[in-house]
Amino acid sequence: MLITFQEAAQKLKAANKILITAHIQPDGDAIGSTLAAMQMLRSMGKTVQAFIDDTVRRNLHALPHFEEIRRPVEGEKFDADLLLVLDTSPDRIGNVPKLTAAPILNIDHHVTNTGEGYDLYVEKKAAATCELVFKLARELGAEITPEIATCIYTGIATDTGFFQFSNTRAETLAIASELINCGVSPHFISEQMEKKTLAEVCGLCDALNSLKIYFDGKVAGMTLNYETVKKFDSTEGFIDEIRVIDTVDVAFLLTEKAPNVCRVSMRSKGVDVSKIAAKLGGGGHIRAAGCTLYKNLADAEKILVSAIENALITY
Repeated sequence: MLITFQEAAQKLKAANKILITAHIQPDGDAIGSTLAAMQMLRSMGKTVQAFIDDTVRRNLHALPHFEEIRRPVEGEKFDADLLLVLDTSPDRIGNVPKLTAAPILNIDHHVTNTGEGYDLYVEKKAAATCELVFKLARELGAEITPEIATCIYTGIATDTGFFQFSNTRAETLAIASELINCGVSPHFISEQMEKKTLAEVCGLCDALNSLKIYFDGKVAGMTLNYETVKKFDSTEGFIDEIRVIDTVDVAFLLTEKAPNVCRVSMRSKGVDVSKIAAKLGGGGHIRAAGCTLYKNLADAEKILVSAIENALITY
C-alpha cells in the first residue's frame, strides 16, 4: 500500500525496535541508506540492528559503522516492531524476513516497486534512497553527523555516477551541498569507491575480451563465466566501459554467479531498461536496471538479448 512521506516518518517515530535491511548484491545506495538510517534512528533512542543477506564489496567497508551490519544466521530471531526495507522491494532481501514477523515499512525510489502487500513510500524522482533518508532525518529532527552524512553522500554519489547520470537534479546537488556542510569529504568517498584490486583490473580485460555488438551497434554486451567471476571481488564499473560506445543505446553485463544463476546489469541512454528487467523478474531505474536469470550462461544470454531486441522494436 502506498503511503505518504509524513506517514512513513510517523511509523519510524512510533517504532522502538527496528530491523533495517536492503537488497542482496548491495550497492552504495543500499549500504549507505542502511547505515545512515541505523545511526539516525539510534540517535533517537531506538534499538536498531542492520542485516544484509549477502556479501558486500570491499569499497563499502570503509563507511562508518559498516562492521555493525550482520548477515542472518539460520534460526536466528530479532525482536522488532518494524522491519524497514530500503532501496528495494521486500522480495529482494534474502532470508531477512525469517528474522522477524514485524510489519514492513518500505522506502524506495525505484519505478518498478508497486507496494503490493506492504506499506511503501516511493519517490520515483529521487536519485537515490539516500536522498529520502536525508529528508527523513530533517523531518524527524535528527542530527546529521559527519558519519551519517558520509553514508548518505555515498549512496547519492554512487547512484548518480558521481553526479553524471540523468537522474541528477538540482535538488540532488543541493542535498549534496548540505551534506558537505555537515562534514562530508567528497574526495575520500570517491577515492574509496574507485579502488580496485589488481585482480579486478585484470578481470576487466577478460570482460572486454568477451564484448559482443548486436543490432547494428545499438547494443553492447559482456558475459563472464563463473571461473572468471570468482577471481575478483566485484564487477562494479565494468559496464561503464562499454556504455560509452558512441552507437550503443543499451549495454549489459551478464555474470555467472553459480551454476544456472546469472546476474544481469543493464545501462541505457534511451531505452527504459527497467521494463526489460521487470519482464525478466527484476527491476531498477529507467537508465540502470538488473535481474537474475536462473539459466546457464548461454541460455541466459539468448533470453536477455531477445528481451532487449523486443524493447528496441517498441522504443
